[in-house]
Amino acid sequence: MLYYLHEYFDINLLGYITIRGGIAFFLALFFTLFLLPRFIRWAQRTSSVQPINEWAPERHQAKASTPTMGGIVFISSTIVASLFTIKFSNMYALGAILTLVLFSLIGFQDDFAKIKKNENLAGLKARTKLALQILSALGVAAFLCFFADFNTDLYVPFIKSPILDMGAFSIILWVLVIIATSNAVNLTDGLDGLATVPSIAALVTFSIIIYITGNAKISAYLLMPNFEVGEVAIIAAALIGALTGFLWYNCHPAEVFMGDSGSLTIGAFLGYLSIISKSEILLLLIGSIFVIETLSVILQVGSYKLRKKRVFLMAPIHHHFEMKQWAENKIIVRFWIIAILSNIIALISLKIR
Repeated sequence: MLYYLHEYFDINLLGYITIRGGIAFFLALFFTLFLLPRFIRWAQRTSSVQPINEWAPERHQAKASTPTMGGIVFISSTIVASLFTIKFSNMYALGAILTLVLFSLIGFQDDFAKIKKNENLAGLKARTKLALQILSALGVAAFLCFFADFNTDLYVPFIKSPILDMGAFSIILWVLVIIATSNAVNLTDGLDGLATVPSIAALVTFSIIIYITGNAKISAYLLMPNFEVGEVAIIAAALIGALTGFLWYNCHPAEVFMGDSGSLTIGAFLGYLSIISKSEILLLLIGSIFVIETLSVILQVGSYKLRKKRVFLMAPIHHHFEMKQWAENKIIVRFWIIAILSNIIALISLKIR
């Protein structure tokens, strides 16, 4: 909407992605801060609270009365703020909105089933959930291929030219990236604010990379690929604003959880950002905390199946530190520090080509 004010009324300021990104940030922040307290009160009245897994550390049982599905609020705020500020003719921006909508619907179904049955493991069946994720990721990948006509080259950090053209195999990679990142953020969302700040850090990094990738002069200077993806930085800025508002209520002790409607959607969106910025491999560093959490689960399950021994006291790894009697705040803040440092390193690496 704001972009078209620039076109029709010649308001040059609104033509800049940075200006519209800033507006989107504050709109999403305001919407989230305004709606979330009302959502929390509604969730408490209707008992839309977080069911706690019986295997979770004992201290988690005190969180059983905490409202969940907060993701619906900040994802909706992100979408509304984005629709006010993006250029609708940009296919990559529409693909980003599509990603947010599809994966928030999957998360909502999962959260709603858990709340309805008051059982943490009573959400969507694993196969059903995975099938829906695959279909949604395929839809996004197909959109990029057939509507956005997106480049299928594969780039790696520190090398200025693509190493190969993946062709049709790019769809397979994109689907895997979106699904893996979606589930990785979902695994990380186990403590108050634990997934929120690493998500904000990753979104800030991707916003910068996407802005550079969408700018012909800066991308040429840094020897990075150039595509018309800059508009997506506005949506990323909106999600940063929405998550900042959410963190106000999600920091320890949390008044609301994001639920799968938030974590699955954030992860899928980060995967999408890595694809359109040609940073699929750099995503491993940008999302270091999500990678660590996922690897801890893989190691735990693999070790138990092969050796009947556990590597960690409990997985994902944040539960391991809980079992070692670390204070929850200490675990959360230390994971935040790792996430921020890894994103700083990722940004520094952009100059090394």
